[in-house]
Amino acid sequence: MNKITTFEEHLEKQYGKKGTSAREQFEAEAMAFRLGELLKEARMEAKLTQGELAEKTGTKKSYISRIESGKSEIQLSTFYRIIKQGLGKDLQISIQ
Repeated sequence: MNKITTFEEHLEKQYGKKGTSAREQFEAEAMAFRLGELLKEARMEAKLTQGELAEKTGTKKSYISRIESGKSEIQLSTFYRIIKQGLGKDLQISIQ
């Protein structure tokens, strides 16, 4: 029978162990992607276009697009403003 590998084992093989620079880079990019997906989902639920959300928050449509695609590093204060002002929602963060 073939050995079943865990997701963590796949990550270690592809990006190295936690704490290595390649793994840290992967983790940062994965977080940017997740934040972008959360924003996109919330924006669509609010029935707003990227342009409308940008207008409500004083940013540009291209910036919202870059965030949603995970291609832009975003400061927490900016993300909070987009969520609070643009979507009228609360942002909750947990550290685990």
